Amino acid sequence: MSNKTTSLRQDRTDTSRPSATGDPVLRLDGVEKHFGDTEVIQDLDLTVRDGELLTLLGPSGCGKTTTLRLIAGLERADGGTISLRGDSVVSDGAFLPPEERDVGVVFQEFALFPHKTAAENVAFGLTDRSGDERETRVAELLELVGLTEHRDQYPEELSGGQQQRVALARSLAPEPSVLLLDEPFSNLDVDLRVEMREEVRRIIKEAGVTAVNVTHDQEEAMSISDRVAVMRSGHIEQVGRPEAVFQQPESRFVASFLGHASFVSGDVDGDVVHTGLGDVPRERIQGLAEAYDGSAVDVLVRPDDARVRAARDGDGNGRVKHRRFLGPTILYRVELDSGDVVGCMHNHADDVPLDQPVTVELDADHDLAWFPRGAPRVPGDD
Repeated sequence: MSNKTTSLRQDRTDTSRPSATGDPVLRLDGVEKHFGDTEVIQDLDLTVRDGELLTLLGPSGCGKTTTLRLIAGLERADGGTISLRGDSVVSDGAFLPPEERDVGVVFQEFALFPHKTAAENVAFGLTDRSGDERETRVAELLELVGLTEHRDQYPEELSGGQQQRVALARSLAPEPSVLLLDEPFSNLDVDLRVEMREEVRRIIKEAGVTAVNVTHDQEEAMSISDRVAVMRSGHIEQVGRPEAVFQQPESRFVASFLGHASFVSGDVDGDVVHTGLGDVPRERIQGLAEAYDGSAVDVLVRPDDARVRAARDGDGNGRVKHRRFLGPTILYRVELDSGDVVGCMHNHADDVPLDQPVTVELDADHDLAWFPRGAPRVPGDD
């Protein structure tokens, strides 16, 4: 790797990590987990703060559910430490069992007791309280989740969304330090999934609980989380506010996983970056400085950052090679004359011809992210 490329990485400003608020409730330091010869979790560090809803986001097999199970005590870590409110639950061979961790879990399947009513399911974990205290707590939670009128119904008499609310109320009943949610919306149909994730966020925030959610659904993570931790191959690639992680990704993987991403090659020349989409002012590229003059970079362009139209005489710079109808929108894939391929998102009523000369122009109202050409930027290589 050239010294110029290394300096490109070192000087790039990281704006993806918001200033921390609230005291740490959950901390993982150097956590590792193996299944046989396979290393599933690698030297993982993570801090979750009081009242925060953090989502572990990543593809299947990245280790996010294993991480959740390590926090809950359903799996034993092979290294590192885990602490809850400053008290160690995993360290140097010590292991606090799940029932002593003050952690609530909402499982993917909800795991309600079929022979108990909604109220009885919620009351299940309140055996250390008096009858009156238990009844008061159950009533409070059923009101919080909007199921007061369904307290005497059994799970089979409830809809999927209602069952999820009962499961959430049951996990909140003992007032855990941390609530863990394992793909909680995956068993719901699409319309209900959208409705319930907003409802679950409301309930968690009103309850004032700290929560860690696990999902592979980018839209879900972006819509409900205070922060998102993007995982890949057993480690965290980036943590930050959803907007920051989306707009200033620290790796090509993060950029590609969080929605459609095109990488347009560019050459830095004075005050501009020459690209197949025309010259882009250097000031519009996040973190580029004068020291990078003459460098080769790849500029991240998302589908809503570019517009395509039929070419007028002589002004074309590419051809539409693919058209994907998405209902409200159409995603066009355009092969530029430079050889780069860029996606362009348009209203469903727009009609751009296939395999005809077109003009693609940048239409972004924000600074664009970049990466050294041909050398993926990795965590810790700042």
